[in-house]
Amino acid sequence: MIARTVPPLQGARWLAEGWRMFRAAPLSWFALVFAYWMAMTVLSLVPLVGIVAASVLVPAFSVGFMAASRAASRSQPVELAMLFAGFRERLPAQLALGALYLASLALVIGGSALVDDGVLARWLLTGREPAAEDVQEDSFLGALAAAAALYAPVMALFWFAPVLVAWHGMAPAKALFYSFFASLMNWRAFLAYGAAVAVVMFLLPTVLLLVLVLASGGSLRLQPMALVLPLALVMLPTLFASFYASYRDVFGEAGAGGRLGSL
Repeated sequence: MIARTVPPLQGARWLAEGWRMFRAAPLSWFALVFAYWMAMTVLSLVPLVGIVAASVLVPAFSVGFMAASRAASRSQPVELAMLFAGFRERLPAQLALGALYLASLALVIGGSALVDDGVLARWLLTGREPAAEDVQEDSFLGALAAAAALYAPVMALFWFAPVLVAWHGMAPAKALFYSFFASLMNWRAFLAYGAAVAVVMFLLPTVLLLVLVLASGGSLRLQPMALVLPLALVMLPTLFASFYASYRDVFGEAGAGGRLGSL
């Protein structure tokens, strides 16, 4: 199996590629994201079992978004049925990946609970916001930092794994191995990708909000969510499509500016 090390700035281009794929069929992408959101919401309504099922099905659904992205990149129609492509391609292996993903999440949440006595964990598991005084505690911020640090290697493990299982016929353990080290090889590109996402999702709305307020002489009253929600509707499908752009660059055919490495 060949993995490619891409230039650091290529990571920022993944987001641009995701935007291009989204623009190819925006209504179809909205339908895919809405269907996924509805499925996860309905599952999450089932006490305890629903949260477990939703987590286990994440890898299979991610293959569906990859299939839709592949179609968009080839100027082919993006269809709602593609969302369930992962359920038609080596489903037992995808469910095994999902079980491992669930176990990884449990370790991340458990690690954060050691820092703040489970305040963040209860929020994540029950959806109930903690009291304001709990959020302001240093231990809560420490739990957030611990969760982020613990989740970083989980992301590396599962970033490419579902599609490696579905499209390359790998066993789950092997796919996790390749995904982790391919991500590690491209940590600079992923750093640039994360920076690009942060700029678009957080910095850009803040700057735009300030510009609108200043342009109105302070008379305009806009809640941040008034900008964040529309942006999220566009960014979610763009992010899903950008995952495929990263896969294509790292595991696709080598081109100019890249170095091939055998894992």
